[in-house]
Amino acid sequence: MQLQRIAALYAIESEVLGQPPDRRKAARQSRASPLLEQLHTWLNQTLTQLSKKSALGGAILYALNRWQALVRYCDDGRIEIDNNAAERALRAVALGRKNYLFVGSDAGGERAAAIYSLVGSAKLNDLNPQAYLTHVLERIADHPINRVDELLPWNVSLNPIEHCEAA
Repeated sequence: MQLQRIAALYAIESEVLGQPPDRRKAARQSRASPLLEQLHTWLNQTLTQLSKKSALGGAILYALNRWQALVRYCDDGRIEIDNNAAERALRAVALGRKNYLFVGSDAGGERAAAIYSLVGSAKLNDLNPQAYLTHVLERIADHPINRVDELLPWNVSLNPIEHCEAA
């Protein structure tokens, strides 16, 4: 029953995908909030019947302790129901973690992290990472340091052929 309720929450999200934040918020408040209230009631009732030290009791406590964060997306149409986009963006880093243990130094690791962040941000902003990095490297030497934010992916406009689908 609870899995069906969660599936219904995701079905609502798929229906409002791409809509303006105010419409997403309205749909969530009218349709998702009642489902979340039912889930909250079930979690509380079920917890009274379990040992809090059991695996299920621990999972329920985990959810209840983070309930405000869990339902926050209903009050703001700009927030996603989950963090799957961020998880996908970091997948390459997680998969290669063992390969990056020996980057040479802490400074090398920090530089690698900075490059991964720029590449991931470029993809999230529908920019071809190679075209974006080329654009930045061609300009950064003469660019004023107090205006470096102009070179961030969400502030850069590239030719249409330099855009790509977000990975």
